[in-house]
Amino acid sequence: MVARRHALLGLVVVLAAGGCSSAGETAETPDLADRGTVLTTVKPTRQDLSNKISLSGKVTINPVFGIVAPVDGELRWVTRTPPKKAADHPVWVASVWRDGTPWHVEIPADSLFAGRLMEDHAQVTKGMPVVSATHAGYGITADIDSAQAYRVSGAVQQVQAQIKNGPGPFKCTALGTIAALPAGTVPEPTATATTPAPNASGGLQVQTAPDPALNGGDSGPTGSEPTGLRLVCVPAATVKLINGADVTIELITDKASKVLVLPVEAVAGAQGKGKVDLVVGDGQTRKTIDVTLGISDGKVIEIKKGLQGDETVAVPGPNLPTPEPTQ
Repeated sequence: MVARRHALLGLVVVLAAGGCSSAGETAETPDLADRGTVLTTVKPTRQDLSNKISLSGKVTINPVFGIVAPVDGELRWVTRTPPKKAADHPVWVASVWRDGTPWHVEIPADSLFAGRLMEDHAQVTKGMPVVSATHAGYGITADIDSAQAYRVSGAVQQVQAQIKNGPGPFKCTALGTIAALPAGTVPEPTATATTPAPNASGGLQVQTAPDPALNGGDSGPTGSEPTGLRLVCVPAATVKLINGADVTIELITDKASKVLVLPVEAVAGAQGKGKVDLVVGDGQTRKTIDVTLGISDGKVIEIKKGLQGDETVAVPGPNLPTPEPTQ
């Protein structure tokens, strides 16, 4: 009797083990999705948008900035010596002539002429730096890397600054252009003291740099490798500044209202022309189309042309083709 119970128990154990083995054989291990399979999609939406960028800057003394040509045309310098002291009003230094009409180029108030960037009678284009100037006193500067260059290439509409452990946030008025200046445009001082040495009269010899007059003489550099992009701005006089203090700057270059946008991850490209993948047919087929791009806040980007707003777009966007190696 005992032996029979042991035999039955052994049979049950074998059957149970066999059942587990059968279940294990039917279980399937999930596979990775095929390459190109659409896993995430998004539809265009409409919203207000600002091209907003955060920069790291510093308080500096007498920062140098560039002033650009207001239109395409021929640059002609004013035939007079610029003031030696910063004026409380804009100073006219050149004109760009177009179709018989002069467009003035002026150095803003509280600034000094620093140097020519183009020759007299040179053909210039709108937005090209033509003269450098020095702001007299404290200012705030921030370098701009190449990844941000096109996002800040337009006109600066608004600048807010916050000094680390100091005043802020406060408005900061942008000076000149953020476009890179030709190298070597930082002005020489009007008088540079050399190593003290007695002269014939017992005084000190002083080496004087050439006067950067606008009438005659060397017309300045004609172009060279550019310096880095840099924003220069000046806050209100009531803001206390300390040279070298760290500053966080929020820069807005453009605004748009109720525009069509997509997440930046869904778009190939970041300036002007781009591409997106539409999801069509069975929901797993992609169709790459061209779109015209506008401003971006770093999270979404404006779609100016190419979409109606009811499309389904694949995320991530298409990969741009790898350029062929040069011979």
